Amino acid sequence: MAAYPTKRLRRLRYSPLVRDMVCETVLSKNDFIYPLFVVPGKNIKKEVSSMPGNYHMSVDVLVKECKDIQSLGIPAVILFGIPDHKDELGSGAYDPDGIIQQAVRAIKKEVKDLLVMTDVCLCEYTSHGHCGVLNGEEILNDETVELLVKEAVSHAEAGADIIAPSDMMDGRIGAIRKALDAKGFYKIPVLSYAAKYASGYYGPFREAAESTPAFGDRKSHQMDPRNTNEAMREIEDDIEEGADIIMVKPAGPYLDVIYRAKQKFGLPTAAYQVSGEFAMIKAAGRNGWIDEERVMIESLTGIKRAGADMILTYFAKDAARYLDRTKK
Repeated sequence: MAAYPTKRLRRLRYSPLVRDMVCETVLSKNDFIYPLFVVPGKNIKKEVSSMPGNYHMSVDVLVKECKDIQSLGIPAVILFGIPDHKDELGSGAYDPDGIIQQAVRAIKKEVKDLLVMTDVCLCEYTSHGHCGVLNGEEILNDETVELLVKEAVSHAEAGADIIAPSDMMDGRIGAIRKALDAKGFYKIPVLSYAAKYASGYYGPFREAAESTPAFGDRKSHQMDPRNTNEAMREIEDDIEEGADIIMVKPAGPYLDVIYRAKQKFGLPTAAYQVSGEFAMIKAAGRNGWIDEERVMIESLTGIKRAGADMILTYFAKDAARYLDRTKK
């Protein structure tokens, strides 16, 4: 190989035009999925204190928000519901007239060309804040899967375009796929939270979703942050059970897992830039410690560079506006 001064790698960096021509990773609005929180009532738009610019919204306000999202060129949203009543079995999650089911029907009626994804889990709907059915303080796997199946089917019946189970129970992807197919929803993809870690980055989300556990933690079912080989086994199992898209959550601290998953399986791969990642960038930006916009784009680019085909991010609207403003 040539050596300095013949080899000068800076030659491809001096000019902005050359830099753009040789760049290896291109961030696009088509990469973004925007998370939204829907609550009962009317004309409600209440900011989540730890997630500036993100809101609890009633269905009527949510529909208007989705029209704005679609107009920005963001292709998809994912919905999280906060019911007006919670119980031990999270019955609001699979109520045909539950808050998510109402929201999906309203969005699909009023907003064209916007993919509506739904999070499938019980934690927002249970009185104890855990992701499943309890026996004392133990989360029962198979009994929980039965309820998750009911939830997934109810979302499909309401008109959801993509079903996204986030619970991390064993066998739930296969059970949900089988139930969807039996009901004639064989065209609906399943996006599996396949490697969801027991992370400290979820704090602001738990405020937004009102899903903080009443006791204990979620380490019995979410992944150990020290493990990556285990993540590959989890992902492989979900693919074998019928997952169409896999996801790693959180994104930033687990770029190595995103990379390994994409290299190993080649399946469409999503990554969730979670609430804590968002909140830290926001807080540092507001304190003048970083250039918020620059770090926002750098973090999203890093997630895509690691191998993500789609990114769930609370920055979706800001990033879409940035890309519009800076497009060549």
